[in-house]
Amino acid sequence: MNTDPHQPLRDDVRLLGTLLGDTLREQEGDDFYDIVERVRALAKGARQGHADDFGALQALLQGQSVDDALTIARAFAHLLTLANIAEQHHRIRRRRYYQRDPKAAPQRASFGDTFAQLRTAGVPPDQLHAAVCTLAIELVFTAHPTEIVRRTLAQKQRRIADLLGQRDRADLTLPERDQLVDALRAEITASWWTNEINTERPTPLDEVRAGLVVFEQTLWNALPQYLRMLDRELQACTGHGLPPDSIPIRFGSWIGGDRDGNPNVTATTTAKACLLSRWMAADLYLREISLLRTELSLREGNRELHEVVGNVTEPYRALLRTVCDRLRLTRHGIERLLEDEPLDQRERDEMYWDANQLAEPLDLCRRSLEDTGVRVLATGRLLDIRRRVRTFGLTLVRLDIRQESAEHTKAIAALTRALGLGDFSAWDEPRRQQFLTHNLQNAGVMLAEALAAMNDGNPQTRETLDTFRAIAAIRRESLGAYVISMARSPSDVLAVQFLQAAAGVAHPLRVVPLFETVDDLRGAASCLATLFSIPEYRTTIGGRQEVMIGYSDSAKDGGRLAAAWELYRAQETIVATCHDAGVHVTLFHGRGGTVGRGGGPTHLAIQSQPPGSIRGSLRVTEQGEMINAKFGLSEIALRTLELYTTATLLATLRPPQAPLQSWRDRMQVLADVSRESYRKTVYHSPDFVDYFRAATPEVELGELKIGSRPARRKPGTGVRSLRAIPWVFAWTQTRLMLPAWLGVGAALDDATAGGFEDELAHMYQEWPFFRSTIDLIEMVLAKSSPGIAQQYDARLVPEQLRRVGDVLREQLHETARAVLAVTGHEVLLADNPVLRRSIDVRNPYVDPINLVQAEILCRLRRQPDDERLLNALLITVNGIAAGMRNTG
Repeated sequence: MNTDPHQPLRDDVRLLGTLLGDTLREQEGDDFYDIVERVRALAKGARQGHADDFGALQALLQGQSVDDALTIARAFAHLLTLANIAEQHHRIRRRRYYQRDPKAAPQRASFGDTFAQLRTAGVPPDQLHAAVCTLAIELVFTAHPTEIVRRTLAQKQRRIADLLGQRDRADLTLPERDQLVDALRAEITASWWTNEINTERPTPLDEVRAGLVVFEQTLWNALPQYLRMLDRELQACTGHGLPPDSIPIRFGSWIGGDRDGNPNVTATTTAKACLLSRWMAADLYLREISLLRTELSLREGNRELHEVVGNVTEPYRALLRTVCDRLRLTRHGIERLLEDEPLDQRERDEMYWDANQLAEPLDLCRRSLEDTGVRVLATGRLLDIRRRVRTFGLTLVRLDIRQESAEHTKAIAALTRALGLGDFSAWDEPRRQQFLTHNLQNAGVMLAEALAAMNDGNPQTRETLDTFRAIAAIRRESLGAYVISMARSPSDVLAVQFLQAAAGVAHPLRVVPLFETVDDLRGAASCLATLFSIPEYRTTIGGRQEVMIGYSDSAKDGGRLAAAWELYRAQETIVATCHDAGVHVTLFHGRGGTVGRGGGPTHLAIQSQPPGSIRGSLRVTEQGEMINAKFGLSEIALRTLELYTTATLLATLRPPQAPLQSWRDRMQVLADVSRESYRKTVYHSPDFVDYFRAATPEVELGELKIGSRPARRKPGTGVRSLRAIPWVFAWTQTRLMLPAWLGVGAALDDATAGGFEDELAHMYQEWPFFRSTIDLIEMVLAKSSPGIAQQYDARLVPEQLRRVGDVLREQLHETARAVLAVTGHEVLLADNPVLRRSIDVRNPYVDPINLVQAEILCRLRRQPDDERLLNALLITVNGIAAGMRNTG
């Protein structure tokens, strides 16, 4: 009997690979299929150490025409995508195994496992119950400027996953099994003939629509399932279930509200993004309540219900008919608003605008069902809808607004100049603070006078002011927070309060400073302390402050290791400052999907935060492809929600022990050495930028139609002006993965040379923060491929710059050696054989795509206006990203 739990995964990958092979034979011919098989064999041989095979592989691919080489790359990209689908489905399969077997131990980090841990640790049932009921987690979805999978293909990939799930049924007949294989073959063939690339660059509203798909297709149904699962486990462990009005997780969005460096996001964009969310919510509620109306065909209701609907034979249906009619009117009215058609007051009054308006008739149904002894129906579909209303409201998500602090300074400077008060941007910090706090009450009058005196002025300044007027016009329940990028000074926060007051925002958004660079993280606590000392500010925050910390720019600024430590220390000082001021703080983690931008396993990341930094509340970004990876399938979405819940609960009730002072001192030295080494290479090496732009597709990524946002915040060619996402993405494409490890080897070697190797090993074993940091770096090193990166140099980098690549690859090798010394592993990922095997299996399929990409880049740089080559490049970008997963 085969007891290997991962054999079904290998069977699925083999089946999908066979079907893809059949498709290639049928659609491209036997000769092409034979070439693909030859490429695969040579790539495997090369990975097994046969140098002649690598040379033959290069020669074979370079001898192909662009079209033929691209078709080969597409074949391998499709196989990697199918392997990803199979792996995701296997996660679902393994989860169902744990839930199906009553004798199996609970799945790690599940509700059952976590609740048992906490009870064993001495947490009383009432305390556990109260902690769960007061959790406040918000997942904030953001668009990704390197997001590349078309929605059409994502839908096909979801159908393939569904078909794999159906094949797991134990009662399938042979004809049914054959039919499922035929259906898989059809989806794979359709995918092969579907264009992978967008012919037009997506607009911000295209991104909004794409972001809403995950709500429609998975989260809408996953949310009530998640709450039922939590309710059941909480009841079993504490004797008390989850109250209907307790919602541990909510959802936010930046898509359509993030205008930081993106001129395509305007005030109109933001207003329409809110309307699109409302339209989707109305549509989803209409479907669900129509089903509820069919279900509640009961002839009896309580007196309260009959007083509303009259003496009718089916009172629930009569009540819900009115609800459905009003939802239809809401949907239609929003459609008209999206087309810029005006609505009169009567039409607006008939629409649903507030979640309480929808909750009221649903609560009436609940009371009536309970009063008439039909409680079982009150706890079914009706309860699920009521919980959706509590979670999603009538907007699905609350949209954050984000803008860089410098734009607010420019807008206020334009006002002060128009009023003859001087140039706000030239004032020192105390004068700025004094002006902003003293003029909050008359800000609206000042704005009106300034606009009357102002010429047309800077279009960006006009747009900034228009954004605040849009905030005033948009209904408050559609909006979340106002996030200030590159926040540094108290006046950056006060400026947003002033501009909201000037625009007449009746219910101001909470203002969230985002501290991103190393210097800004170090100054965060001082900035907050100054704000809390200003009476005018304290009265506006109600004893609560949200602070966002940025993982991406801090890592780009000083390297991953130094950034990790700066983020850890910043959280400690922020929490202490807020505690001393009597202010409850919620930390908003701006984590990216890749390790180089703060990504990594959710549970481990949350558990490794500083003690006391998570006290039942947490906000975190989910970006781009990671949204599809974590929420694209219902069962995966369920697991993701569970992981966020259990990790936050553990961090609240059983925070990790504070590190020893000696560990903190050692970590500070490691961070300093790492940062100095990183910056010496990235910012002070005279040839580094030229090498980076030659060896990676950084320049070309900016030309691809894969996001509405420009790759750079400001014009320029250096690293400083480049956004963190394309900075990481460009290095990932060449498999050097530089942002995630550069500087780490120098720091570890310095500690070892000082005789601290035993201390490093002890830190790794006992300190969750240090262990998780090193483990993530180890994973990136395992996925890197210096040999492939060298091929980019050979094809793309001028001779005089190649020494830069030689040095970097040697540093990569030394970093891997230093990390192994700390972990005690003989090889990278020795303690994670499943991931190690996954990487080893994938490498021969990613390598040919890399070689094709290097060749395409070489030709593209000779013919930069060749649209065909640009499209070919994008297809290889897609394939490599699929192969690299959470590092791509």
